[in-house]
Amino acid sequence: MTGFKELEINASCKKLAEVLIEAGAVPKKFPEDALHIAVASVHAVDLIVTWNFKHINNPVIRAKIRQIVESQGLVCPELCSPDEFLGEIDE
Repeated sequence: MTGFKELEINASCKKLAEVLIEAGAVPKKFPEDALHIAVASVHAVDLIVTWNFKHINNPVIRAKIRQIVESQGLVCPELCSPDEFLGEIDE
């Protein structure tokens, strides 16, 4: 089994994180959230699975994040909770 690929935090990632914060999509107090989204976007990660409903995974913020990322010519990763990712589990 191979490990996970480490994604570089490059200038493009840092710039997108700044744009997300400046546009108000991510609060200034949480730059790591903006960087998380930016790294995933710049490196074309398909999705981000998160419990962070306050700053990332809620309908209003998700839409704003997607609009900003796409305005930069990138594809926004799908943002979902672990429950949404796993779907219903039959017991």
